[in-house]
Amino acid sequence: MTQAIAPRAAATTTGGVAFRVRALLLLLLAVIGAVLAGAAPASAHAALTGSDPQQGAVVGRAPTQVSLTFSEKVAMSDDSVRVLDPKGKRVDTGKATDLGGTTYGVKLHSGLPDGTFTVTYQVVSADSHPVSGAFTFSVGAPSQTSVALSDPAVGGGVVGALYGVGRYVSYAGFILLVGGAAFVLACWQRGAGVRPVQRLVVSGWLALTGATLALLLLRGSYVGSGKVGDIFDLTLLGQVLQTKAGAALVSRLLLLAAGALFIAVLFGAYARRDEADATDEGDASDKGGVDADAEKRDLTFGLAIGGAVVAAGLAASWAMAEHASTGIQAGLAMPVDVLHLLAVAVWLGGLSALLVALFRAPAETQIDAAAVRRFSRLAFGSVTVLAATGIYQSWRQVGSWSALTGTWYGQLLLIKIGLVAVLVGIAWISRRWTAQLSEAPQAKALATAGAKAGAGTGTTAGTTARATALAELRTKQPTKVPANSRKSSSGGSDSENADSRDSNSGHSNSRDSHSADSRRAAQLARQQTAVATARQKRLRDADPARAGLRRSVLAEAGVAVVLLAVTTVLTSTEPGRTEEAAKQVTSSSSQRSGPLSLKLPFDTGGQDGKGTAEITLAPARVGGNEMHVYVERPNGKAFDIPEVKVAFTLKAKKIGPLPVTPDRIATGHWSAIGVQIPMAGDWEIAVTVRTSDIDQTTVTKNAKIG
Repeated sequence: MTQAIAPRAAATTTGGVAFRVRALLLLLLAVIGAVLAGAAPASAHAALTGSDPQQGAVVGRAPTQVSLTFSEKVAMSDDSVRVLDPKGKRVDTGKATDLGGTTYGVKLHSGLPDGTFTVTYQVVSADSHPVSGAFTFSVGAPSQTSVALSDPAVGGGVVGALYGVGRYVSYAGFILLVGGAAFVLACWQRGAGVRPVQRLVVSGWLALTGATLALLLLRGSYVGSGKVGDIFDLTLLGQVLQTKAGAALVSRLLLLAAGALFIAVLFGAYARRDEADATDEGDASDKGGVDADAEKRDLTFGLAIGGAVVAAGLAASWAMAEHASTGIQAGLAMPVDVLHLLAVAVWLGGLSALLVALFRAPAETQIDAAAVRRFSRLAFGSVTVLAATGIYQSWRQVGSWSALTGTWYGQLLLIKIGLVAVLVGIAWISRRWTAQLSEAPQAKALATAGAKAGAGTGTTAGTTARATALAELRTKQPTKVPANSRKSSSGGSDSENADSRDSNSGHSNSRDSHSADSRRAAQLARQQTAVATARQKRLRDADPARAGLRRSVLAEAGVAVVLLAVTTVLTSTEPGRTEEAAKQVTSSSSQRSGPLSLKLPFDTGGQDGKGTAEITLAPARVGGNEMHVYVERPNGKAFDIPEVKVAFTLKAKKIGPLPVTPDRIATGHWSAIGVQIPMAGDWEIAVTVRTSDIDQTTVTKNAKIG
């Protein structure tokens, strides 16, 4: 009956674990798809905060150069800034130059025609993200242009999606590699010899290495053309290697080579030493045991130091090339970011290792309660570090309450905080299960067997009993003993006589008997394996607290998958502080797309006293502006009058009137340069027209400036 039920129980166990793993993978794919579908094509971390000429400005004569000011340092190539005339012809001289600070300029050719010019730029911000955009200015007066103002697809498309997936996989690999190794060294040293734990850590190393190589190949196309065909362009790869991001990726690969050596020692010499200590327990002398313990402690300490150095270096490869490397307090932000990444890896990576140990570890190497409690304390410390460093990073990247709720970065940060809160809540439940956790059932059996034997026959017998019990638990495959061998032991002389009488018949019967016995032995082995699997399940399920812990840890892992996806998007999104600063600087520029133009009919009451005064103000923003006044008769012809004066008043702020007396340029045309508008608002513009010594009138009109 047991043999008939056991295979079904084993299948149920395997199916349940497989279902949970498949569900977790489906959740991972769904989150990645949703994140990549909702993410913007290019999340710039540097913003254009100013230019000369300004966006939409109308200048009297062509400038000799165009300058652009960004919110942080940027990297430029030969074609980073281009200036196009109304016909779409390039009129800049070539490579942009650094003018100091965060301002960059490009020289223009002389003899430029009047009309609207287009400036396009595509640069890489200091935190390694592509930035692109375009704006226009006019010489003399605005005109039609053949240049279409469309943002380049920098950082988007197929290459952008692949780059995003590569970033996610690299973070996941780092967490599994560092957290899994830390879990083994700090919490469960016996786990170094457990195959599922070994596969978890090695998978993390492979994922991080593969993703880093992919990011290195994708980088050139990601910040450039965005074309799939440019992924394997060796020229672009050479350019990437000369950038800060390329150097960080290469450094990460070198550190991963050292990480491979660390893994080889951890799962090689260290695991074998731990197994030898477990097998030889009680056999060695006291002095030999002390020496072995000291040697193991030294090896553990060496692995811990080496692993910490490699882990910190890997974390620094992100900190030195992304958000932390630019902005305010960069010298403090980078080490804080390293601590933040390490805390995340120890917590979530250790959680993944615990999940594997609870679900996949064999019964004879089931994780003990003491190891779970050690990880609980380690996770608590990691969450404390995570909270402290996260608060500082949030202040540094957001800067204000309005940015926390009014920017995409702030909203993502709120989602991340909510997920962390949920994760901590589930961890609290896991901690309660941990407090109720008892030792593994097979460990109890070993202790009981040793105690009984020790009471009856002494210490040596107790040690032998424990070793025997452990050997029985580790035995998975039965010994195949052919039935003809068993028969030969009881009737050897009769067989010899039979074989001597009829050797040909005996050989044939022996082969048939051996074949049948082999089939029966194989069937017996399969049945015993199924029974052993069912026994492992019963051992794992014997403690209700252990079953509850497995469920809560699985829930933690599911939330952690979503949290990691949100964090990946957060690191590629423009910080709230930068976004708000750019909005404040460019708010006046975004309110108007061209110069202000008003027509004011007038009638002074005298001869030739009727007409229209047209006033234009460019760029109609806060600061210096250029003003033109045109006076025409009712039939549309320009004519001269003795005097024209203009005044600006902002009644809401009790500013003005600010008088302006333009100079006569030509018949019916007056102009003034450097007309200062102190602040944005709804301004009243008053035009005073005098057509004779005694005939004069003032007409007004309101217009929004700035």
